[in-house]
Amino acid sequence: MRFYRINALLIRHLYLFKRSFPRIMDIVLWPVMEITVWGFLSTYIDTLQIAGFNAITVLLGAVVFWDFFNQSQKAASIAFLEDIWEKNLLNIFVTPLRLSEFLTATMLVGAVRIVLVGIVLSALSFLFFKFNLFALGFFLVPFILNLFIFGWSLGIFSNAIILRFGTSAQILAWGFLFLIQPFSAVFYPVSALPHFLQAFSYLFPSTYVFEGMRAVIATGSLSLPLLFGAFIANAVYLALTLWFFYRMFAHVKREGRLLKLD
Repeated sequence: MRFYRINALLIRHLYLFKRSFPRIMDIVLWPVMEITVWGFLSTYIDTLQIAGFNAITVLLGAVVFWDFFNQSQKAASIAFLEDIWEKNLLNIFVTPLRLSEFLTATMLVGAVRIVLVGIVLSALSFLFFKFNLFALGFFLVPFILNLFIFGWSLGIFSNAIILRFGTSAQILAWGFLFLIQPFSAVFYPVSALPHFLQAFSYLFPSTYVFEGMRAVIATGSLSLPLLFGAFIANAVYLALTLWFFYRMFAHVKREGRLLKLD
């Protein structure tokens, strides 16, 4: 693995953001709209003065975490799809670029997107709703890292499906996260789910993250069982996802479909 190749891909993606208003809008406008809608809803619920429930902290914290998750998944999926749409995938892989370097570059793009979204959402949350994400302490950092890893894994998984079935499967890049959102306990605890779904929800690393976030908010301390659960689940998903992606990429090359992917 060579860093200069990874750096070249990273710079390429960042230049695209610099000159593309739709890409900037995806990072800024949609997260702003989400934080505004959920912020007003949180303010209204907070006026109801429900005992033991801080709506602004819990709901806005969940929205910020969900956007981190969303951006990490998009970074992997959209970077890959753009090369397919522009018929550029073959041009990239006739170079000495390794698949591991390509995937590392998409991961770094996701990290950049998360930093930008985090700055925007944290500033707006504080200015409009007096919600300070950093006041929750560094206990949330490992949970954010787990969301990033899981989002990136899901992005790579959707890319593998697109490799196998073509761009007709690209809907996964836009909607896959929302398929697991009801089971990830984003805005409510796992206990709110039916009993037969509660065990199923813990198959996803995101469930441990959002439960851990609420535990940090409620107690001010880090829940090690939830954190370890997120890391273990992520390790399994990441290993399976990378194996599946490498397998699908090898299949496409063997069939000579890399140029004809559509």
